[in-house]
Amino acid sequence: MSDLLSKLRWRYATKKFDSAKAVPQEKVERILEAIRLTATSSGLQPYEVIVVNNPELRAQIQPHAWNQAQITEASHLLVFAAWDNYTAERINMMFDLVNEERGVRNEGWENYRQQLLNTYVPRDAETNYQHAARQAYIGLGTALIAAAEEEVDATPMEGFDPAKVDEILKLHERGLRSVVILPLGYRAAEGDWLVSLKKVRRSREDFVIEMK
Repeated sequence: MSDLLSKLRWRYATKKFDSAKAVPQEKVERILEAIRLTATSSGLQPYEVIVVNNPELRAQIQPHAWNQAQITEASHLLVFAAWDNYTAERINMMFDLVNEERGVRNEGWENYRQQLLNTYVPRDAETNYQHAARQAYIGLGTALIAAAEEEVDATPMEGFDPAKVDEILKLHERGLRSVVILPLGYRAAEGDWLVSLKKVRRSREDFVIEMK
């Protein structure tokens, strides 16, 4: 754990990537697998991760992300996109997958399926999307930790126009809405104003509340 903490102290929101350095695919795959394995509410995994390798698509996204250079300079660009709604089809798909993989049908599990169907499906789409988007942020957190473990730089970004990104990546056709984007790569040797600055966080005493 101490090694992980040292890597978390090392990581920061990289402002300038070295575009000549590519992250090895095996590292990217381990980061993606960590995201896939992370927690989600009821195990529904109500979001997907789009790996945007196409340089033309990245160039189209950049003007709609405050022209941040990381969009095109990073080795890889991940887009976390949440389900635009919880539907009976999507919920049943995940419950059926669990039954298939475990090889059993459990009455309690089936009752829980019905509970989610009765709760989520009647709700309005925006409420369901917001819930799904919060699950995507759990995946983002896991991605940041996994990237640090791999000593890969990562910069979480909310500073973009989701509607434009959805349009460029045709996410509506997949029933998805972009939530947050994450460039992955290696920090540049120079030109990043943040790289040499001390990492500052509130003290444990000011951050953790213990109730005994």
